[in-house]
Formats: sequence, structure tokens, C-alpha cells
Amino acid sequence: MFELKNSIRDYHWGSTQEITELLGQPATISPQAELWLGAHPGCPSTVLDSGEPLHEVIAANSAAMLGADLEARYGRLPFLFKVLSASQPLSIQVHPTLDQARERFAKEEAAGVARDAANRNYKDDNHKPEMLYALTDFVALSGFRVPQDIVADLRLFLPRLSTNDTKLVNELIRLLEGGEPLGHSLRYVLTGGRGISDLVLNLCGAISADPALQENVQLAELVRINEIYPGDAGVLVALLLNLVFLKPGEAISLGAGNVHAYLRGLGIEVMANSDNVLRGGLTSKHIDVPELLEISIAEPSAAPLLAGLKVSDHSQLFQPNFDEFQLQVTQTHQAQVRTELQLHGASVVLCTAGEFTLESATQSLQLSRGDSAFITAEDLPVGAISRSSEPATLFAASAQEKSN
Repeated sequence: MFELKNSIRDYHWGSTQEITELLGQPATISPQAELWLGAHPGCPSTVLDSGEPLHEVIAANSAAMLGADLEARYGRLPFLFKVLSASQPLSIQVHPTLDQARERFAKEEAAGVARDAANRNYKDDNHKPEMLYALTDFVALSGFRVPQDIVADLRLFLPRLSTNDTKLVNELIRLLEGGEPLGHSLRYVLTGGRGISDLVLNLCGAISADPALQENVQLAELVRINEIYPGDAGVLVALLLNLVFLKPGEAISLGAGNVHAYLRGLGIEVMANSDNVLRGGLTSKHIDVPELLEISIAEPSAAPLLAGLKVSDHSQLFQPNFDEFQLQVTQTHQAQVRTELQLHGASVVLCTAGEFTLESATQSLQLSRGDSAFITAEDLPVGAISRSSEPATLFAASAQEKSN
């Protein structure tokens, strides 16, 4: 077991100090968007004692570090663990399948596109399914709404719009009602140029001027987003997608092709070990609409909520439909409670409250609020013993056993 040191990414949408407040640490950087824990070469954790990057430590003895199964299946730590803090909307985005990532990463490599180039789409050869566990009230967009519900909202605007805006809205309604694939509606919005931008501004103006429209939570959210990205086509995309509200302790799971955006809140995010993101709006970063449209799954889908499985009186296990990762959440309110960690191969743990002792057959490691650790496959099995009579919380990310 190795205690870790981790880095915060300062993307503009992050909060001023929410991550360091969670971990009981002084704020040294702002904005605070994502704390990365893991072995992605783009922002690896380092071993606290030696300063070595975690991906290099793993590569030096991957079978022992990862375990034979993970080493054979992935050849690297298969997941990335983050603390995510959003005070502004993240981009409208989608992630590729594994086959798409491998093929298109190789294509950009062959074309000589620098991996850190602003217009690079594929930073690595992996897919990026993910889950998010809410630490605070959390708001997100995920997957497409049923077309008739989108149309019902659009029709509310028709008496309030100019002739040109009415034409644009009626065309979108025609696409939605005519049995066209939802991808056609998404394309229409994202490629509509100045006309869509003006429409977004006028729609949000109409909502702001009418208390009746403001009672519609989907429409009220458009105004919130437009305040940050005025006239952005992504504001109208938000009308096409499910608006998801998570309470602390609830989680969602997002697979390849899911069009989504996190809007605000603090959460634990676990994903396959990748940084591949295709963006379509609500961002100053590179946007590639054709690529996003090509890999999006534009079909109505319910909000992808993920229920936890109770594994003890103090612990839940969240297992999405992806072998690369799972998340165990342990919460205690008394000292000397032992919880067996449900780990498969190499794992990363983070303490966000109280104190724990991690115990293996040969080693123990003390963690308090803000501390994190890498557990090697050779350390397993590992138990976590609470050392505080106050509330204590430990998150443990690992791979799942291979599904049949």
C-alpha cells in the first residue's frame, strides 16, 4: 500500500475551494474542477514517499501491482478516480466506444496530430464510460427526452416568438414529430449557426419575462445555462436532454454514446482510464460536431440512475455495467468498525471524513480526512477499520471481476 499525492485541475468551470474544503486542506489553486487519483499519464498521482508517478510504479512491476487478471485484461490500471466540483456547466459531450477510441486514436497518431494539440479529439486509445456519486445536490443532463415532451415545451414559445424564430422552432418540431431520428434534431441545433444563437437568446428572454414558463424546471434551467454561455447552441441541446437531479448518496452511470453534461454540484467520479471527450457546446475548448454526431446514441432513454448494493451495515457497492470499475462507499459513526473492502486487483481509496486504518496480512496504513492510497493486488484482502467516533467516510475504487 502506498499513500498518494494528487493534483487538482483548474478548469474554468470548477469551484473556488469546494474540493479542498471536502478534504480539509488549504486552498492552493482556484478554480478547483477535478482532483485526479490514479495512473493516467496526463495527470498521474505520485507516491507520497518517493515522488514517483503512479503509472511508472505500476509499469515497473505490473503483474504484482495490478494482479494477474487485470494485467492480462488491461495491462494498466483500468480506471481513473476523480473528485469533481462544478460551479458552472461542463460541455455538452459524449465518449466513444472502445473500438472507436482505438481506431480514431491510431488515425490521429498516424496523421501526426500532437497529443496536446487543441484540436486533438482522442488523447488515448481507451473508452470512457463513467459513473458519478453525488456528495451534494447534483444536477446533470443525460440522454434524450421523449420527443413529444420536447415538442410540448417548444409549443409553449410559439405565441411569444418572432416570425423567424417561429420558423426555426416549427422546423425543429417537424423533425421531432415526423419520426426522424433524434440525431437529426441534434444536428439541426448544433449546425444552425447565428439563427440558433439568436433563437436561444430569445427563448431565454421569453422564459425570464414569464413567471409561468419559469415554473417549468426544464425551461428554467435553460436560463441558468444561458447566463454562462449566452446564445450557445448547447443551451437548446439542454432542452432535448433529460434533466437529472441527484441527492447526496445517489449515483448515475453513463456509457459510450450518451450525450450529457454535468451542470453543478460536487461528486465522486469513476471512469475507465481515459480522457477522450467529444464536445458539441457549452465550452471554449475544441468542438467537433461531426465527430460528436457520429458517435452519439440519439435515442430516448431514461435517466441512468445507479443503485448501490448493500454489502454490510456500513457499506454500499456501486457496480455499473462496465468491468473496468466499481465504487465502494463506507460510512461509519463509531470507532472500531471493520469493513472488508470488496476489491478486485489494484485499487485506489480516498478518505473524506474521520480516520481509518487499512489492514492487510502484512501491512497497515493510517488514513485521515484528505488522505488517499494505492492498494496493490499483493496487498489483498484489505479491511478498513474506523478510528473515530465521529462520522467517517471512505471511498474505494477498483475493477470488477470479469462479467460472463
